[in-house]
Amino acid sequence: MSTGRAAAGGDGGTGTPRAGAGALLVVGDVVTDVVARHPGPLAPGTDTAAVIRLLPGGAGANVACWAAYWGGPEVRLLGRVGADTAAWHERELTASGVRARLVVDPEAPTGTVVCLVDGAAAAERTFLTDSGASLRLEPADWSPALLDGVTRLHLSGYLLFSGTGRALVTAAVGSARARGVPVSLDPASAGFLATLGVERFLALTEGVDVLLPSRDEACLLTGAADPADAAAALSRRFPLVVAKGGRDGALVARSGAVCARVPARPVVPLDTTGAGDAFTGAFLAALTDGAGPGTAAADGCRAGALAVARVGARPPRRARGAVPS
Repeated sequence: MSTGRAAAGGDGGTGTPRAGAGALLVVGDVVTDVVARHPGPLAPGTDTAAVIRLLPGGAGANVACWAAYWGGPEVRLLGRVGADTAAWHERELTASGVRARLVVDPEAPTGTVVCLVDGAAAAERTFLTDSGASLRLEPADWSPALLDGVTRLHLSGYLLFSGTGRALVTAAVGSARARGVPVSLDPASAGFLATLGVERFLALTEGVDVLLPSRDEACLLTGAADPADAAAALSRRFPLVVAKGGRDGALVARSGAVCARVPARPVVPLDTTGAGDAFTGAFLAALTDGAGPGTAAADGCRAGALAVARVGARPPRRARGAVPS
């Protein structure tokens, strides 16, 4: 059983919540990213020159920050961190316009992810993940009262990769269904998903309204080789599926068919870390603010392009009321 304070952040002045709009609540991971950009191949057994930065991250936290950056709804976040970096993460989230409720774990440190970013043209990344406190979120950290004023709940798929996280997902989805609050979920990691198992994932996500898988995750969940076929198949189980394809854009599927293909924005990639989180955050901000799925997916592609053109997984800071380009 965890103990610890819950720190409530305020409006950091990045996004401007629309008056009267219901809030978006994100539940998920908050971690520290160690981003190492190496210009050439890794040299096993010796040194590889790299540019290394310590940055705030975590799929759940990134989604919340991008949603706040995009404007529209008030954005809230429930996450779990260690005492070692709790104050820093709270400041960073608040400065990004996210109202954060961070449970401080009395035993585990904040999760840490080492992001190895290939300096080649694709700027692909490889993660070394120590989940730390982030996967120790538990049902005791949840309360139906967290949904007060909330019109959409988003869950990071990383929650499904621990026993306590799975129990929290069940509690949160149940609370949301009881209140008629739609639920979205991003599977988060093809590697962890393969370990969890497809059937188990599908059982755990019963009641989710919007699924936001990557192309690889969609294909893994269905066994289909073609992302469009995979998105269509998943939309027979989930009311709305938005499959993220990176440079190939996004696919929107409903009722067993792809209903929109949204192109990506051309960009020279610098760091692809957090691109999917950026897409999800902007998509949910637009959807919560009343946009249709196709328009929201276009916003997601805009955010993804912005994300890969900068180092780190979080959006840039901007003045209050400024509109993302």
